[in-house]
Amino acid sequence: MNRPARFPTRFLERFPLIPERPLVRYGATVALCLLAFWIRWVLDEAFPPGYPYLTFFPAVILSSFLFGPRPGIVAALICGLFAWCVFIPPRFGFAFDYRTLVSLAFYLGVVVVDIALVHLMQRANARLHLAREEVRKLAEERGVLAERTELLFQELQHRVGNNLQMIGAVLSLQMRGLEEPIARRAIANAAGRLQVIGRIQRRLYQTDGELVPLDRFVHDLSEQVMDSSGRETIVCHVAVESGIVLRPDAAVPVALILSEAIANALEHGLATQDSGLIRIDVRRHGEEVSLTVEDDGIGLPPGFEPDQAESIGLRISRVLSRQLEARLILENVAPESGRSGARMRLHLPPCRVAAAGQGGR
Repeated sequence: MNRPARFPTRFLERFPLIPERPLVRYGATVALCLLAFWIRWVLDEAFPPGYPYLTFFPAVILSSFLFGPRPGIVAALICGLFAWCVFIPPRFGFAFDYRTLVSLAFYLGVVVVDIALVHLMQRANARLHLAREEVRKLAEERGVLAERTELLFQELQHRVGNNLQMIGAVLSLQMRGLEEPIARRAIANAAGRLQVIGRIQRRLYQTDGELVPLDRFVHDLSEQVMDSSGRETIVCHVAVESGIVLRPDAAVPVALILSEAIANALEHGLATQDSGLIRIDVRRHGEEVSLTVEDDGIGLPPGFEPDQAESIGLRISRVLSRQLEARLILENVAPESGRSGARMRLHLPPCRVAAAGQGGR
């Protein structure tokens, strides 16, 4: 639909024609003047008296439009002389009476206005053409810059993730030289967390810098944690409400808390079971977002106090939840529900959730 409006604009931007060939321009101008004279001579008897310039005005306008203001001025002079000499009485002479001078003054005023208007229009078209070219070049440069920025950002994300995973792998190698069980376990946990952070960093952002929607991110993260555990008989069921996107400063802490909750369910709740189920549920509750991880294992031990637990994973989760201004709840599944096991709930405040349609850096 834009093509009919765009075509005349681009066509008009080509005028004036052949500016690099002045002889051709002025020759064509003289030819237009002669054509106008011939038409006026042939139709002389058909015109009423008092119209000596009738066919000469189009010749002046066309010369100005096609070849520029200077050929237009030449056409105005030639056509004015033709009309004055041939079509204003006395024929084939130059009268200097009052009426003739008024007529010539009127002709001069009209052709000056015509040439000026055509010239101003063509200058405006030339400026429009230059502006369009500048916009096109800026758009091309911006496109190249955006592509480079996207590639650099993607490369940075992968490098950070790879470096974190490499540090985790180095810690795992270092662990082999330790014989103390507590030290080995501490380094193993640290290496595992670094590798999780590395995977999170690589998957957290899309190539355009936008955050990955939470539903896809939770599915990917839970699948990675379950695969790395080697517990093929444990089933993980994920249900995430679509359209939820966390702000950048909340995404990594939430992912760490989620991975810790899944790891605790595997290492403690389902440690003695050959099979089991882990449920992950993410839902909006009003303006908050609630993340729940529940297992059907043995549940929390009697008298367990989450705030006083010395587990490194729980302490990290508590610190991260305070950083997010969120509420972290650890509890056993209610017996009246007919199920057993433990449940972790994380209630995120509205300030950690991106508004609908957002998700940028």
